[in-house]
Amino acid sequence: MAIDQQVLVIGGGISGLTATLAAAREGVDVRLVSAAETTLHHASGLLDVLGSLPESDEPVVDPFAAMEDLPAEHPYSIVGESAVRSGLAMIDDALGGAYCGGHTDRNALVVTYGGECKPTARYPASVAPGLASDDRATLFVGFERETAFDAETVAASVTRSCAFDARAATVAFPVVVRDDPTARRFAHLLDRNERVEGRSIRAALADAIAPHVGDAERIGLPAVLGIDEAAAVRATLEDRLDATVFEVPMGPPSVLGRRLERRLYAAVEAAGARVETGRPVVDFDATRGSIDRVSVDRSGQRIPYAADEVVLATGGVAGGGITDDGRLCESIFDCHVAQPDDPTWAAADPFGDHAFARAGVTVDDRLRPLDRSGTPEYDTLRAAGSVLGGFDPAAELSGSGVSIATGYAAGTAAAREVLA
Repeated sequence: MAIDQQVLVIGGGISGLTATLAAAREGVDVRLVSAAETTLHHASGLLDVLGSLPESDEPVVDPFAAMEDLPAEHPYSIVGESAVRSGLAMIDDALGGAYCGGHTDRNALVVTYGGECKPTARYPASVAPGLASDDRATLFVGFERETAFDAETVAASVTRSCAFDARAATVAFPVVVRDDPTARRFAHLLDRNERVEGRSIRAALADAIAPHVGDAERIGLPAVLGIDEAAAVRATLEDRLDATVFEVPMGPPSVLGRRLERRLYAAVEAAGARVETGRPVVDFDATRGSIDRVSVDRSGQRIPYAADEVVLATGGVAGGGITDDGRLCESIFDCHVAQPDDPTWAAADPFGDHAFARAGVTVDDRLRPLDRSGTPEYDTLRAAGSVLGGFDPAAELSGSGVSIATGYAAGTAAAREVLA
């Protein structure tokens, strides 16, 4: 006997979580299944909407205004500006005061661990004091064994490109981290805040930074300031250093991404949805244009799941939702994926025009995947996020925004179809 739910979402990334949350808030019975834990902890923790356009070297100031110039096949053009705004509003509500940026349509410029100023629409509150638009004197502080963050490089880069003066210092972390000097390791140590040489780790870190502060009004550290106790870590540092402390987004594995992951999963569960990870979809049955059930591998057993509506949110090439088996394929339902004219997977410019980056399923205005003839593959299937074609998330800095907008649109439409 199949496990029944009204809406089944496949995929645990931002698009899947957004679709699940949207459907749950419509009042339907919804379940999310994913093959593994989300990869959000590999992401920066920033939520980009649209930061760059291919024909321009300048960052996008207003992503909503820039959407007017996107092609018809772009996911934003398909779902419309209202879905983008509604999806962002829902995520803003779910994240509460943990994120900033919802007060304006304009992108903020966030300093990253490479020293670049990245345009983004939403950013953690712990990052907000370090925006490039703020001209306060700044000290960037790195740790001797945190090799991914070079404070000197960041300070030199932002001094050249931004409107504020920056200095740098590198200090020894209070605890010698030999075996696993990663961002999460530093974060866990600051969470636990054990005592070292008669002081807490947080106090010892502040004491190590203090001689370098000088006239700096704000201090930027790599985003490793705790996962569960991040607010308390920052509060201790600010109190002891008499300066504003902010975090600089890092690469994977990302502490900011882990915090975002936890908040989104908590919001989904609070909305009444059920979440199952480690449950890959291995097969499905369909008749007369509808998906009757999908089979999920649960500890070696194939368990059937039945739903009135299914949302496909398995990711693109990087996430495994689109695979290459001599041709580009959608990995679960074998939905049609238009093959790029140029099948080359590599180019001289890593940020150049890669045809495969825009590969994905083509959908109608209800986000139903279409076959070669333009007919919906299945009336009860919708797609969201990076499994969609028609956009290049890395080049456009649009991955999170597309996932949120299409996840919201797919989850809402699926729920309303069930309730109709």
